[in-house]
Amino acid sequence: MAKINGNYEAMYILDPNLTEEATAALVEKFSNLVGNSGSVTEVDQWGKRRLAYPINDLNEGYYVLMTFTAPAALPAELDRVFRITDGVMRSMIISKEQ
Repeated sequence: MAKINGNYEAMYILDPNLTEEATAALVEKFSNLVGNSGSVTEVDQWGKRRLAYPINDLNEGYYVLMTFTAPAALPAELDRVFRITDGVMRSMIISKEQ
């Protein structure tokens, strides 16, 4: 039987040079994208943290962890949006179920 909804976590790192308004707008954009098809359980903004290795000559990034429930097709669309959005340095989406 096909899985209809799943539990997921998305971790993404934003450019630390973005203004607070721009950072909040991106977090809101991604939350709304998920909220249109699924439900956002939690958005945990970790803030600026040191990166393990430099990305684009930057040593810091703004970390956000989003937990959500969504249809199986949504993570692929969210990943596509992460990749084409300026300001997103890295992202990862995982399924919490085994």
